[in-house]
Amino acid sequence: MTGFGAPAEFLKATSFVDSDHPAIIAFAQAKTESAQSELERALLLYDAVRDEVSYELYLDYRSESTYRASAVLQTGSGFCVGKAALLAACARAVNIPARIGYADVKNHLTSFRLRAVMGTDLFVWHSYAELWLENKWVKATPAFDAQLCAHVGVPPLDFDGRNDSLFQPYDAEGNRHMEYVHDRGTYADVPANTIAQAICASYPDLIAAVEERRPFRQEAESR
Repeated sequence: MTGFGAPAEFLKATSFVDSDHPAIIAFAQAKTESAQSELERALLLYDAVRDEVSYELYLDYRSESTYRASAVLQTGSGFCVGKAALLAACARAVNIPARIGYADVKNHLTSFRLRAVMGTDLFVWHSYAELWLENKWVKATPAFDAQLCAHVGVPPLDFDGRNDSLFQPYDAEGNRHMEYVHDRGTYADVPANTIAQAICASYPDLIAAVEERRPFRQEAESR
């Protein structure tokens, strides 16, 4: 039975993981119509969210829409928190239980400008999704789209539905890439207010830079 063993709350629509939104339902159904199994549905959704929604970091972190799955889908871009919420919402829309996890990470390959604006390589409240597949929780990180990965020399992060898919510790040349330093646990919905407050408090210059931002993709290409 689909979802057996996972709490029912992880199939319900929430404020930010709004799996009952018509755009979410249509997107999830369209991307999985060829799937022959639950596992295949999960893989198709992961690829779609990862690559069809571009990664963007210069966002209005004070706006609830930055954290809401349907808004990220409609905008076509988002950062890790919004994209993880979108993957979780799409999964729930096709009856796959899903929740969202968070951790603080060190990004050793951030752009020069972003490092200067943030004043650190520590990203608080980085997010990934967890899907209930084959009677266990499996982590999936759809943040960096394949096109962006090609520009910065990091292979796209794959997901097989059976093993945790977390950021690679090293890039293709053996340089440090991502380091997980603090686990913040898992949630049924995005704790948007808590995350927004943490980002605004941790990176005040980033909030100011949003007003005159250029797409992060351009910055990543020129680093």
